[in-house]
Amino acid sequence: MGIRRQAREWALQFLFQRDLNRGDLAAALELFWEDKPGPPKARAYAEELIHGVERRRPELDKLIKRYAEHWDVKRMGGVDRNAIRIGLHEMTTTSGVPPVVAIDEAVEIAKQYSSNESARFVNGILDRALRDARATQAKAD
Repeated sequence: MGIRRQAREWALQFLFQRDLNRGDLAAALELFWEDKPGPPKARAYAEELIHGVERRRPELDKLIKRYAEHWDVKRMGGVDRNAIRIGLHEMTTTSGVPPVVAIDEAVEIAKQYSSNESARFVNGILDRALRDARATQAKAD
């Protein structure tokens, strides 16, 4: 498994837990890492994703609401919601991850941790976000 894939999976696991327990972030991360041996680069990227999603959660959830027509973010499955948050975060930051890669990774993680239906749902929302971003960029050019 690649370093970034491992990082995304760890970020998903942590953010899923975080939806259920909003305690102190630093303490939660310390506890989370206790049983996660792995490459330091994967851990560093996971923490970058975690901190980025946590910092931008209201903004990311607003984007999800925009692209997930007729869906309340809070009523989405936890895996779906957090895979989308991670994908949107990677797509809208200077992480060096091409948007299509961020989408593919979010879809694959949704398949692994949820279901094929979830993967289609995640793909649909992130694809809408990408199309919207490209249309906005085309108008600006």
